[in-house]
Amino acid sequence: MEKPCSPACERNREPILAVLRTWFADRRQVLEIGSGTGQHAVHFAAVLPGLRWQTSDVAANLPGIRLWLQEAALPNTPPPIVLDVNDPPAAGEYDAVFSANTLHIMGWKEVERMFAALPKLTGQGAVLVIYGPFNYEGRYTSPSNAQFDETLRHADPKRGLRDFEEVDALAAAAGFELQEDRAMPANNRCIVWKRA
Repeated sequence: MEKPCSPACERNREPILAVLRTWFADRRQVLEIGSGTGQHAVHFAAVLPGLRWQTSDVAANLPGIRLWLQEAALPNTPPPIVLDVNDPPAAGEYDAVFSANTLHIMGWKEVERMFAALPKLTGQGAVLVIYGPFNYEGRYTSPSNAQFDETLRHADPKRGLRDFEEVDALAAAAGFELQEDRAMPANNRCIVWKRA
């Protein structure tokens, strides 16, 4: 199998890292939901060696993640675990959760299930960082985001850009309070919540 590669991961990893350096500075156990290729995990775990970076995804994506982890051979990246938001994940005690470019790929019901699972996966004071494009008050933030949303929905009607306000309400229901909403390149956002 050839190692999967996402050009978007290469482009966005440094701006995301700037956010993680601030919010994950005192963290130890990170769960990445929807690790995709595994590129983010390898990059962030190498630069932030104090973090144990746990990758996770649906079973089909794990072989590609393993290739990235094996090549990097970092001491702080354990083998990836299966995490499908449609199956209640096992309890965990993570003090940080990270997810990039996942909410617009999942159906809304899956987004709801992901946030509903967070209290079981995290301890008090856990930090949640979500990266990706968002709408605000039902409006696109750019023509490119509107076009991207149309492409997503054409491929699968369940997909699409999520409204920040609706996602923030899910976070609040799971016990997480908004800490920061940072503008990122290419009309993306990095949104940070903390478990109260």
